Parts: sequence; structure tokens; C-alpha cells
Amino acid sequence: MRIMKLCAGLAAGAALFATAACNKDQAGNDAATGGNAALAESNPTASSDPVASAESAAPAAIAHDAAIATIDATGAMKTIREGKNGWTCMADSPATPGPDPMCMDTNAAKWAAAWIGKKTPPAGTVGVMYMLEGGTDASNTDPYATKPTADNDWVKTGPHIMIVGSKEVLAGYPSGAKPDTSAPYVMWAGTPYAHLMVPVKAEK
Repeated sequence: MRIMKLCAGLAAGAALFATAACNKDQAGNDAATGGNAALAESNPTASSDPVASAESAAPAAIAHDAAIATIDATGAMKTIREGKNGWTCMADSPATPGPDPMCMDTNAAKWAAAWIGKKTPPAGTVGVMYMLEGGTDASNTDPYATKPTADNDWVKTGPHIMIVGSKEVLAGYPSGAKPDTSAPYVMWAGTPYAHLMVPVKAEK
């Protein structure tokens, strides 16, 4: 997969992760009224070095040679460094209240593109995503939820990796709606986008 195609899929994925972390309507209003400064103030990492932000998502051995991309409050993506190892790291989004940089391998990007497009993920494409700074909070049962509701099982996540694209790897892990997020669990169980969430220590 060419790096630009990979980054395009990542941009879409990061945009959806971003909307899940905050009130979507408020974020849209802030962006429309030039509120990027306010967003950056509430999320200091958004105004920091985007390369350092993106690289903080994954172990240095991966992040050092990964492509680096940024995404702004409107969802526009820009590649700021070409990669050498098939990974792409996205800097923290300014549209979210906390840090949420991520790093994906090529297979994870294919999975994310299928998720964003509401298509069946390609078979045989097990992928890995790193979010060592923690992740955007999300519904554990609805892949497209953008904010918590009384019945969408919102969860909070710390530093973690995600294993995507394999039903087999999920066997034996808890898949209930209200997981213990301090231990590995299945997110979005029963959907084509079920994946394994594995909490880790953020030592890089």
C-alpha cells in the first residue's frame, strides 16, 4: 500500500476517534468559530511538536522510522514525514480534550478503512495499533458512537495496544458490554470490527 493511501485511511480513522472523545457539536462549533486556540489550551499536547506527539504513540523502535501525519480540528490530514517501515503515526488531534496519538501498521490501516467505510474488514489482515499515550474514550458496543449515552457502554482507556482483524485472537477474552479495562478485553464484540484491547504500561 502506498504511503499516501495509508495516510488517507488513517486520517479518516483518527477523525472518528477524535469525535468520540468530546462533544461533537461543541467541537464543531469551536472549529467553525476559530476556536482552535481554545482547543489547544484545553489540550496542551495539541500545540506541541507534532512529530514528538505522533512518536509518543508507539515504541521508539517503531515510531522513529514511521510516517508522521497530523490532523486538524476540521479533520484535514497532512503528511509531514515520509516513513520507512510501513507504519504511520498520527499526532494528537486538537479536537479532543486529552492526548490520543496513534500508530498503525499497514494491516491495521486497512482494517480502519473498512471500519470507517462500514465495510467488511479484509480477511487475513491481522494488524496492530499502538496508543501508548492512552486513547479516546469510546463506546464498547457501538463502533460509531460519538458520545456517551445511557445505553452505549462508554469506557475509559489508558495506554494500550489493539489487535485487529482476527476473530481467532479474541477467543477466551472477556467480551461483555462493561469490561474491566485494566485487563485485556474485546471491544465491539458481535460486530465485524471486534478487536482486542490490551492495556500496557506506557514505557517506550
